[in-house]
Amino acid sequence: MRNLNSPMSRRGLFAAGGAAVLTLALAACGSSDPAPSTAGQSAKSWSFTDDRKETVTAGAVPSRVVAFTGTAAVLADYGLQQKVVGVFGETKRADGSPEPQAGDLDVNKVTILGNVWGEFNIEKYAALRPDLLVTHMYDPGALWYVPDESKDKIVKLAPTVAVSVARVPMTEPIERYAALAESLGADLTAPKVAEAKARFEAAAESVRTAVADNPGIKVLAASGSPDVLYVSNPEVNTDLMYFTQLGVDVVKPEKPGDGGYYENLSWENADKYDADLILLDNRGTALQPKDLTSKPSWAKLPAVRAGQVVGWDPVPRFSYAGAAPILENLASAIRNAKKLG
Repeated sequence: MRNLNSPMSRRGLFAAGGAAVLTLALAACGSSDPAPSTAGQSAKSWSFTDDRKETVTAGAVPSRVVAFTGTAAVLADYGLQQKVVGVFGETKRADGSPEPQAGDLDVNKVTILGNVWGEFNIEKYAALRPDLLVTHMYDPGALWYVPDESKDKIVKLAPTVAVSVARVPMTEPIERYAALAESLGADLTAPKVAEAKARFEAAAESVRTAVADNPGIKVLAASGSPDVLYVSNPEVNTDLMYFTQLGVDVVKPEKPGDGGYYENLSWENADKYDADLILLDNRGTALQPKDLTSKPSWAKLPAVRAGQVVGWDPVPRFSYAGAAPILENLASAIRNAKKLG
């Protein structure tokens, strides 16, 4: 059985503690600039109800935010880089370059509390004097990439906000993060934001068009490990759910495991599902095509033989700017794919 405490497992998520209403006492420890006011709020008060239905309140708009790297990148997309003081989750590669999920976030201007699954430096976190911690929520009440063994200490140091990124189409977490960004002072009418949204909407339409122009392409979303091929479930994974809404025929695994995220296939059974196009997990935690050449069953898959394998990020950046390229690449892959068999 797969190790549940792994970055590729949604069951390794960690439940968050805390009361339903959290009061944030902001000290004069952030920027000397006044906190920006937000729609419907005064400059001296702030509140946000997250997807746990917990309401965080504060005497002022938070100015020192710590976030999962992909979440921090979303905030940067909305012009809030200056508020992000720390991140956790894969941020820098071994050569010092940013991980893809960092997006346009300047990773050299934030404190990295942990660069891999299970790492979260509490001492550094406390020293940052955080006003707010923000991350994804895959399972109810769980804080993505907050280690279970230290979560009780972490959630006591600052209020937390969790945004649901499973069992709903990708547009929902995008909208929720946009709402959070606006509450923190982002201008959703800014040209950069408006342009990103228009690009996203055009990209979504390009997927619909590609499906209509090249019908019948069956798509399988998968992640490779040394012993198992994981086939992801479009009824649970938020991006795949949205792809199906756009008309993409995504393989639905028959026997997904706990949480419903994916079905574990031994490499001997890697050909269980027919697919014309494979979306392959492109994260550093998963095996890449060059790593899979030693798997005879992988090499025999029709989509692999036809060269119809494209990279896929199962933990996308939930902003219009982050999601637009994903849809553009999907549309291109479907448009260029050939029906196999």
